[in-house]
Amino acid sequence: MDSLTATDPFAVASLEQLAALYDPPRELVLRKVTDRLEASTLGFIAAAPFCLLSTAGSNGVHGTPRGDAPGFVTALDDRTLALPDRRGNNRLDGLRDIIENPAVALLFLVPGIGEALRVNGTARITADPALRERFAVRGKLPATVVLVTVREIYMQCAKAVTRAGLWSGRARPAGVPSMGQLLAAHSGGLVDPAGYDAEAPGRLAETLY
Repeated sequence: MDSLTATDPFAVASLEQLAALYDPPRELVLRKVTDRLEASTLGFIAAAPFCLLSTAGSNGVHGTPRGDAPGFVTALDDRTLALPDRRGNNRLDGLRDIIENPAVALLFLVPGIGEALRVNGTARITADPALRERFAVRGKLPATVVLVTVREIYMQCAKAVTRAGLWSGRARPAGVPSMGQLLAAHSGGLVDPAGYDAEAPGRLAETLY
């Protein structure tokens, strides 16, 4: 127990205490997870120009922003994502973490869309010349490519982005798979996509806070 927890009479320091403060998750929330990069997931990733790469190593945890043209993260097969490491400040915090601890998380965002896609898995770094060449932009190759083996994939609802007003005034881009379509794919058909999407605005308004 750290010093702050020890002096806070309201500290939540056990799983039992935590569970007592929240309602249990709905069945859909527990079952909306997949471990395969199927068509709807790939459609969302192809539309995403930005993701956050989260890592943890001996120097702590790091959240690294990664961005490029939509689709800059590419699937090599139904379990593997390839993320080119573009030019940066060369601190290499995230890459050092991956060498020490391969566990990673990715959060994909698409401008104009409130939902986010979360991918958890393990990563390795490669300097394969052919793969680096595949990700060349303006004649510049990434120094390395991060390969993420997917363990779980699931959608995050729009509450956080909506509360933040992140995309206020920006129209949803056409052609990106909807939350209902992604949930149906990830849960094995547990929801009706059209029905879920039709009810989503009202449900979001009622549960925003």
